[in-house]
Amino acid sequence: MMPAARESLLDAAYAALARRPWSAVRMVDVAAAAGVSRQTLYNEFGSKDGLARALVRREADGYLAGVDRALANHSDPRDRLTAAAEWTTSVARENSLVRAMLTGCWNERLPSPALSAVPSASTVPAQRRADGPLPSPGDFVSLVRDRAVSVLAGPGTPRSDTADLARSCELAVRLALSCVAAPPGEGGVADLVRGALQRQAG
Repeated sequence: MMPAARESLLDAAYAALARRPWSAVRMVDVAAAAGVSRQTLYNEFGSKDGLARALVRREADGYLAGVDRALANHSDPRDRLTAAAEWTTSVARENSLVRAMLTGCWNERLPSPALSAVPSASTVPAQRRADGPLPSPGDFVSLVRDRAVSVLAGPGTPRSDTADLARSCELAVRLALSCVAAPPGEGGVADLVRGALQRQAG
């Protein structure tokens, strides 16, 4: 099956989830919305749980790709970390799956696949990856922190500086996650992150 057809099935599943709880989303409706047969859907994802895992995996990848874009868009390290924090809070506000992944708070409307890997009989590489482990909130902290460090630590950065940088990056990520759970007041996450990083650098 073409990757484009897989994407359109995931788009259809995501759209269905916006309208009704995952328990009420039917595979036949997802297939019809994507313009493919139900058999094609099962061939691609194996089961409804396989579809849920693939959907969560895609949203996780999309979030991390956005982090990479935010980190690449500025020259000043503080601006890069602030942009990544702003992206985190904005995507979590708009995307209930990303919010659940980042906070670990899954409500009954959402699919909640096990984060541990499941046995995979799939011959579809993208599905085999989705059947692997899914990131926990703690994994996301590490993934985003390590991405930020790799962007901000130039070649030849002393190890002690890299450790300080990792702490600053983790602080920015954790501040962003706290703002997902408890939205900040005026000035938003940007002011919080800039203020915290200013004190760290001071």
